Amino acid sequence: MYIIENKNKYNTDNEVTIREAFEKREASFIAPFGMLSSSSKGRARPEDPCPVRTVYQQDRDRIVFSNSFRRLKHKTQVFLSPLGDHYRTRLTHTLEVAEVARTISRAMRLNEDLAEAISLAHDLGHTPFGHSGETALKEIFSPDFSHNIQSLRVVDILERNGKGLNLTYEVRDGIVKHSKGFGDIMPIDPENKACTVEGQVVRIADIIAYLNHDLDDAIRSGVITRDQLPRSCTEILGKTHSQRATTMIRDLIYSSELQDNHVTLQLSEPVFSAMTDLREFLYDNVYRSKRVHAEFVKAKKMISEIYTYFLSNPDDLKKRLNNMEIEVIYSDKVPRERVICDFIASITDRYILNLYTELFVPTPLV
Repeated sequence: MYIIENKNKYNTDNEVTIREAFEKREASFIAPFGMLSSSSKGRARPEDPCPVRTVYQQDRDRIVFSNSFRRLKHKTQVFLSPLGDHYRTRLTHTLEVAEVARTISRAMRLNEDLAEAISLAHDLGHTPFGHSGETALKEIFSPDFSHNIQSLRVVDILERNGKGLNLTYEVRDGIVKHSKGFGDIMPIDPENKACTVEGQVVRIADIIAYLNHDLDDAIRSGVITRDQLPRSCTEILGKTHSQRATTMIRDLIYSSELQDNHVTLQLSEPVFSAMTDLREFLYDNVYRSKRVHAEFVKAKKMISEIYTYFLSNPDDLKKRLNNMEIEVIYSDKVPRERVICDFIASITDRYILNLYTELFVPTPLV
């Protein structure tokens, strides 16, 4: 009824817009430690406010409609180019992170739109072939390469033909600080913490999501069996995907400490310890398993050879970029190594497999 009765109000300067009305409602239900849309530090390039959506709702929409987001459906999570219908991809991982982050944010009266926007964008810069692709680019391009920084490069520069998505400060901060590698689950160093509680929630939602779905996929693939799981995993976290996710999410919500309008996100000692055990188990028995590692070695070899090929064949690279909807800036001002890195980080597992076959596998005569 509100929208119908006020459908023309956003055209009148002295009337309250739908966005302003929503921002007022936000102030009434978001906790003091949550991030109000109206309090955003804004964008690098100022824009006129939308009459309908808050800044974080706009960010979410820009991310979902980007080419980089669509390509996530053909990028690896753990198992390279899986043929089974139920294995996770980088896209389904992203959606699971967003759902976990929204659930936590709703329960803690945080800004769900901000948490969702960060979640949806956090892996936009991830390479094909998962972390093996990331490792390859670290070795051949720069040791400073990381998918979280590349994700920020995607939204700042590469999307929209060099214009970027012009996202808000808080979303960009959450993107670059979501990653932990094998570092602390709950970072202590303030420099590694997102500036908003919502961004900190996404960091934890990311690990909750991948601990559960990577375990699920590893069992489905036969890399591990259920009876191999650490006892703490089944006794404390639960015996099923649903039970484990529920335990982690609820424990974070109920264990986090609220003092003087400030919240410290934390887990209870038993759940934190069980999550740590599960994480170490997955690294030792899945991510570093002979079967998975053997495929990672192949993937790194493919990426390295393609990188080397384009260093020597810049005209072919330029031609391919012109024929694709890949947002990579190709100019004399951008080093060729940077262009190739952006190109490789942008393409999908499927594309790179076909490209490698075209470039390096002999074509039989008919």
